[in-house]
Amino acid sequence: MFKILSSYRYAPLIMAVIAASALAMALASQYWGGLEPCILCIYQRWPYGVVIALGLIGFLSSFKCNKGSIAMMALIGVSYLVNTGLAIYHTGVEQKWWKSHFEGCAVPKMEGSMEEVLATIQSRTKAVRCDEIAWSDPILGLSMANHNIAFCLVLAVLAFISVRAMVKAS
Repeated sequence: MFKILSSYRYAPLIMAVIAASALAMALASQYWGGLEPCILCIYQRWPYGVVIALGLIGFLSSFKCNKGSIAMMALIGVSYLVNTGLAIYHTGVEQKWWKSHFEGCAVPKMEGSMEEVLATIQSRTKAVRCDEIAWSDPILGLSMANHNIAFCLVLAVLAFISVRAMVKAS
């Protein structure tokens, strides 16, 4: 396993495939499983897209320069750390340790005329609250945000181990 992590060509590609698989699972749970994401769930998908792009750039740059692949792996590690931070924040909101500062995570303020209040309610009927756990696994009782913390943290560590191995090999 550690040999593949030091591969300038395949380590970024593997990280891109893992990120694409995670993103595909999230989209499948949304579109086929009927699990509507909140805004924080959507924000946690963006780093996966970034990792896909960085992984492909790292793979393609490995044909010309190993340093480009090393740089992309380092950025992949940072992207996974950012996703870990988002997942920790989301977990805090779910557990009601703190309130979310992102629009769409909480019930909108009901101020103004009746027409304005009605318009606000109608515009937010599909909004999913961030402080309500939509799904938790039946074995451990962990939410998807909880799982995302562990998943992204492990991938960040693997990415940084890969960077270290690549630097040693060069």
